[in-house]
Amino acid sequence: MSTRRHRAFYMFASPWIVGFVLLTIVPMAYALWLSLTTYDGISPHWRFIGLANYRELFADPVTWDALGRAGLFALTSVPLSIVAGLGLAVLINRPLRARALFRTLLYLPAVVPPVGAGLAFKSLFDQNSGAANGVLNIFGIDALGWLADPYARYVLLMTVLWAAGNVMIISLAGLQDVPRELHEAARIDGASAWRTFRSVTVPLLSPVLLFQTVTGVIASVQTIMPLLLAAEPTTGGVTAIPQSNYMYMMHVFAEYFALGRYGYASALLWVLFVLILVVTGLIFRFTSGVVFYNVDPEAKK
Repeated sequence: MSTRRHRAFYMFASPWIVGFVLLTIVPMAYALWLSLTTYDGISPHWRFIGLANYRELFADPVTWDALGRAGLFALTSVPLSIVAGLGLAVLINRPLRARALFRTLLYLPAVVPPVGAGLAFKSLFDQNSGAANGVLNIFGIDALGWLADPYARYVLLMTVLWAAGNVMIISLAGLQDVPRELHEAARIDGASAWRTFRSVTVPLLSPVLLFQTVTGVIASVQTIMPLLLAAEPTTGGVTAIPQSNYMYMMHVFAEYFALGRYGYASALLWVLFVLILVVTGLIFRFTSGVVFYNVDPEAKK
C-alpha cells in the first residue's frame, strides 16, 4: 500500500518535475556553462575562459551602477506597492455598495500583460501626443519629456502603482482572515481605529507582508519595463533608455542582444541569482522576530 501511494504521488507530480528539470534546471546549468566561455550566440569559434567573465563583471563600473539603480528601485517601489495595495484592500474590505465591481476594476490592471501596459504608458506619456502633456497644456504648462531624465523614473513608479491590484488581492485575503473577535476586543478596550489597525491587523498580516516583500524585491530587480518605455524599444535602442532607468536587467539585455556577449550576460544573470538568494535570506533572517504566525512554521509534526 505504501509503495502504491508513493507511485501515485510521483505519477501526479511527474509533469511538474519534468517541466522543472527541462525548463529550469537545464537552462540554468547551460547558462552557468556559457558564463565560463566567450560564446556570442552565432560564431562557432568560442573558448573556455573560466572565471574571466566574473572578474570583468566585478571590475565593471557600469554593472555596479546598474545594480545600484535596481536596488534603489526595489527600495522605493516595493514599499510603495505594498502600502498602496494594503490601503486599497482596507477600503474595499468595508461593506460598500458594488464592492465586487470595485474589486474587479482595481484588480483589472494587474492582469494586463506587461507589454501592453508598457506600450500604453508610452503612448500616455509621449511628449508630442501623450494625454499627460495634453492635460498640462490645458493649464498652460509646457510639455514635459516624461520618458527622458529626470522624469522617466517617476513614470516607472507609476506603472508599479497602476498594477497594485495584485498586492491588493493578497492583502484583502489576509484581512479577511483576521478574526473579528480581536477587533471587537480592541474596541471594547477603547482602542481607536488606527490603534486597532496598527496593533492587531498589521501583526496578523505580517506573514502576508513578508511574502509580498520577498516577491516584490525579486520582481523589481528583474523589471524589464524601462525597455518598453524607451524612446526606441529595439535591439540597438537599449542605449536610448534614460540613464535613471538603465537598471541591471537592462544591462543584461544590452550584453545579450545589443553586444552579443552571451557568456558575459550569463555571468550577470548568475550573479543576480546569487544576490537574490542572499537578499531573500537576509530578509527572512531580520524579520523572524517581527512576523507573527498562528502556527509555528518550524514546528515538527
